[in-house]
Amino acid sequence: MFTLLFLAQGFLPLAVPRLGMAALSDRINGIVHEPTQVHDDAVDLTVAEVYEVTEPGRIDFGGGELEPAALEPHDRTWRNDEDDYQWWHLDAGTYLIEHNETLATEERVIVQPRDELLARGASHPTVHTTALDRLPLTVGGDGIRLKENARVSTVVE
Repeated sequence: MFTLLFLAQGFLPLAVPRLGMAALSDRINGIVHEPTQVHDDAVDLTVAEVYEVTEPGRIDFGGGELEPAALEPHDRTWRNDEDDYQWWHLDAGTYLIEHNETLATEERVIVQPRDELLARGASHPTVHTTALDRLPLTVGGDGIRLKENARVSTVVE
């Protein structure tokens, strides 16, 4: 893989090392099921917890009055008695999600919502980050059902 550097008189091939699939997955800890989550150019992230914001946080100009929002884990329910994992039934609104996975290095990655999440009326922001912090999940319409460990985000280079 290479990138072309365009010059006034033509172009010069410039070798740019790509980290590739193995290196990207090596930068992520806590992968739940590697054969399902790791792709040629991306790694899917799974949801560990969904939180409701129950009390507002505070943000000021100088940072001296920062206060975190109060959070409560959203209730889960069994879909079938024989299931190993429960489901979150999320109505339209905004929640915070926490991933099972963490970053193993401090290298910046891009985390974006999976297409499957977007197609079902939910989304979270795309972030360029060095840590997998909680993300706001916005749910529209009649809501969404998420199963524990559902793949909701994708890390790309």
